Amino acid sequence: MSEDSPDGDHDLDAGDAADRPGASEGEAGWREELEQGAPEDEPEHYEDEELDEEDGEGAESVTIEITGLSLYTHHGVSEAEREIGQRLMLDLRLELGETDATVTDRIEDTVDYGEVCQLVALVAQQRSHRTLERLCSTIADRLLADYEFEGVWVKATKPEPPIPLPVAEVSVEVWREAEE
Repeated sequence: MSEDSPDGDHDLDAGDAADRPGASEGEAGWREELEQGAPEDEPEHYEDEELDEEDGEGAESVTIEITGLSLYTHHGVSEAEREIGQRLMLDLRLELGETDATVTDRIEDTVDYGEVCQLVALVAQQRSHRTLERLCSTIADRLLADYEFEGVWVKATKPEPPIPLPVAEVSVEVWREAEE
C-alpha cells in the first residue's frame, strides 16, 4: 500500500489503482498502459494514411504561437541604441487557417516554425529601424509574403528600455491579415 501525501491524497501505482475501493478497471488499465508506453505494433508515423473525408474528419484551423524569441538588434530612436544595440524579445502568432497536419501528422502539411524563427531573425537583424512599430510591420509583411498565413501578429518587446524611469518593459504589437 502507498503512503499518504501531505494533502491526504494517495500516491498510486498501477497495482494500487485496481485494489483501491471504487477504482474502475479502466483506471487500472490506463495507468498500466501509461507505465508500459505505446504498444509496439502501433505506427509512429501516419504518412501513408489518407484523410477520411467520409467520416467528416479533415483540416482544422490552426494557430502557431512563438513566444520569447530573443535577438540582439540595433533598433531605437537614439543613435546609441542603433549603434550599441540591445536585446529584443519577439512574440508571434501565425494564423494558418485550415491545415491537414491535425490529421496527417506531416510537417509538409504545416509550417516549420524553426524556419519562421530564422526568417524573423534575418529580418530583425538585417537593418535598423527607429521604431518598434516599423520593425513589427516589416516582420509581419515579410511573413505574409513568404507564407500562406491568414494573418500574423507580431509583438516586439524591449526588456530594458532606455528611459529614465523604472519600467519593466515596453512593447509594440502589430496585426496584419493576408490580402485576399
